[in-house]
Amino acid sequence: MNLLWFYVAIILALSDVLHTQLMWKVLNNFYIILGGLIQQTTKTTWQTWLAHEIMEAGFHFIVLSIIFLNPVIGILAALIHFVIDVTHTIFIRNMGELEHRALHFVVESLFFILIYGF
Repeated sequence: MNLLWFYVAIILALSDVLHTQLMWKVLNNFYIILGGLIQQTTKTTWQTWLAHEIMEAGFHFIVLSIIFLNPVIGILAALIHFVIDVTHTIFIRNMGELEHRALHFVVESLFFILIYGF
């Protein structure tokens, strides 16, 4: 079985940790200002949150496309990460950090096994 699915899932998980660290520890002030600007241009909190998730998906697209030198992997990774974030935010309100990371890794792994594992 090809292990590309595993590498993509691992790099996507690391990309998520990198995004969190960059945005909340390194670029915190910029991120808060950007969030305020987005909130002023959108009509609802829901739209502001959706804009954040789309930008996060863009971050994952860039990181995975560069690492794997393959924009298709970047698009798939960004798409599945976005769908999981939106879905679990709507249906699972209270989720700790470990549960959040585990949910992403399991679903993303299954997604990439279906595409690259067989």
